[in-house]
Amino acid sequence: MRKTFGWGTAAAATMVAVAVAVAAVAAPAGAADDRPARVTGSAEFALPYGQDGDVRSFAFDARSEPYSRPIPLPGGEKGSPADATGTVRVAHWLASDNITVRFEAAVDCMITSPGHATLTGIVTRADKEARDFLGKRVGFSVQDGGRGRDRVGFTWSASADQNEAGQWGPSRIGTCLAPAAFATVTRGNYTVRHAELTAPPADN
Repeated sequence: MRKTFGWGTAAAATMVAVAVAVAAVAAPAGAADDRPARVTGSAEFALPYGQDGDVRSFAFDARSEPYSRPIPLPGGEKGSPADATGTVRVAHWLASDNITVRFEAAVDCMITSPGHATLTGIVTRADKEARDFLGKRVGFSVQDGGRGRDRVGFTWSASADQNEAGQWGPSRIGTCLAPAAFATVTRGNYTVRHAELTAPPADN
């Protein structure tokens, strides 16, 4: 019997469809769309390399929240136009061990273009098998190609880095950094709602 994840792909898709329908009714024809950028949905995907019997899934519920994360650096007092909030849930069923390993990240940055999104988050919860991820930033990319044509990418499988001594190790991931969406969705659906980055708020 094929294993699936417990984040309700069908339920997530239904919630997205309802949200879109409500928004369509609420917005008058020709009105400017000032809603925040958003990435939603849950799906399983297949890697284009290292094929195995594992099942991997990401669930996104993220939205832009510009200038909400001030940082103590010159120019960072108001935050960034790419500031975001929300959650990414990751699950990986290991066929060899018949266990599912999960972790969860709090979204801190997101940039979109039509049909595409790049976002990052800090891991706030992890099963013991993934405890090395706790407190670290991870990155994701999403391509919304329409149902059956979505793709995702992520940092920890496709990125490495060198320190000052030339030694290789895991990459240090900055905000909104992730590779292109390299993995094909096999079940489920993602939705990207694009919004342009905005200018900072005016000084009072």
